[in-house]
Amino acid sequence: MITKEEKQTIVDRFGNGPDDTGTPEVQIAIFTKRIERLTEHLKDHPNDNSTRHGLLDLVGKRRRLLNYLEESDIERYRAIRDELELRK
Repeated sequence: MITKEEKQTIVDRFGNGPDDTGTPEVQIAIFTKRIERLTEHLKDHPNDNSTRHGLLDLVGKRRRLLNYLEESDIERYRAIRDELELRK
């Protein structure tokens, strides 16, 4: 779970305005933050299979958004990929 302050920081950094949570860049950044948190949790709790399932769902959602962004606007895709240090 990410806090409101962390989410607002992400929206300010990647969004087009203070209430812009719908653009792919913002959603990808929020999913990335949540994935990082779940990965840390799973390092401490390796048998937590429900969290592992949720993590895999988030990774899939992020991948689909990245694929959409890559097909629709390659420059925005490259920018968000480089900014978040994601690998292809």
